[in-house]
Amino acid sequence: MAHYEELSPEVSARIGERLAARLPSPYAAKDEDALRRLNNPHDAANVWRPAYIRDADKILNCPYYNRYSDKTQVFSLYKNDDITRRGLHVQLVSRIARTLGRALGLNGELIEAIALGHDIGHTPFGHTGERFLDELSRSHTGLCFAHNLQSVRVLDEIFPLNLTLQTLDGIAAHNGELEMDEYRPAPLADFAAFDAAINACRRDAENIKKLVPSTLEGCVVRIADIIAYLGKDRHDAQKSKTLADTAFEDTGIGTINAEIVNNLMVNLIENSFSQPYLRLDGRHFAALRLAKQDNYRLIYRSDSVQNPDETIRTMMAQLYEKLLGDLRTGRTSSPVFTHHIGYLEKPYYAKHRRLPYPETEKNQIVIDYIASMTDDYFVDLYAYLFPKSSLKLTYVGYFDGRREP
Repeated sequence: MAHYEELSPEVSARIGERLAARLPSPYAAKDEDALRRLNNPHDAANVWRPAYIRDADKILNCPYYNRYSDKTQVFSLYKNDDITRRGLHVQLVSRIARTLGRALGLNGELIEAIALGHDIGHTPFGHTGERFLDELSRSHTGLCFAHNLQSVRVLDEIFPLNLTLQTLDGIAAHNGELEMDEYRPAPLADFAAFDAAINACRRDAENIKKLVPSTLEGCVVRIADIIAYLGKDRHDAQKSKTLADTAFEDTGIGTINAEIVNNLMVNLIENSFSQPYLRLDGRHFAALRLAKQDNYRLIYRSDSVQNPDETIRTMMAQLYEKLLGDLRTGRTSSPVFTHHIGYLEKPYYAKHRRLPYPETEKNQIVIDYIASMTDDYFVDLYAYLFPKSSLKLTYVGYFDGRREP
């Protein structure tokens, strides 16, 4: 039987009083503290469009935001609109994080901006594609690839949107694979310190684990990322029919998405209200970790739901070498020129970019291009460049494996 926890009357009353008085938490990020890389008058905050609303607007209108809709969240190669794509995941993270932020008196606009941008650097085919692009990046450049770092690159360099340091920092430090019982912000002085941290992560992926958001708003998005996928991935596994008969164990926070989301949010609010940190109590944190382990065992590492990994790895490697060769030989008819460099050299973005995009190191251009692709685009580009290849990726259709009675 489903069980939904509720806030204690005391905390509920205190939240109600604060909302009625419109008093923010003393630990909330202040709009006047927002720091941008460039002092551009066009980006100046005003009474109806403050700093973090501007950031959210910029991210929503970034050309790569559209591509969320055809990027894998967990399940690739399904023609099934009921299965979560990365676009819906980003919306779910934003909604959960904003609800938490409202209860805790935090800056909802900063939360929204971080949530909307946190996965914009993700590859096609989810973490499978990310892993293979990382392998290629390391072998060709010695630098690692990680989607959180690429999200910063998309919004700060590929498209020089002049976002605030607070938004970019929250995006960089959002890693939802690293659950913690307590999230406490770590101060960040300026862009120089931020850039140094990002460069250290690119040189050594172990440094990504050391990234800590500088605001409570960034911390909220980080844990909302876990809450958003923990139960939803189970729902998708059942929708895909790969785990239709699997019964997940109740670790103490429920088994279905609605229970998991409610119970973790309630416990977070109960233990974090009016505090300079976010915290789950011991029982809920242990339950979250066990539930996450169940997801890895039954979904993410299950043979029945794995992507065709070796096929994707080989196709990506062939695409990488082909596109890199086209750049080196100056084959301007190649899609890396016509679909990527040409696309990014629109006058508005070109005039604000710190480095002209065609002058970017060639491996980085290829990495940017592959990371930007949707699943379908990757499949179509491979077929276009390698029409005689025997490698194919087959989609599971709505009626595959089913027969009418």
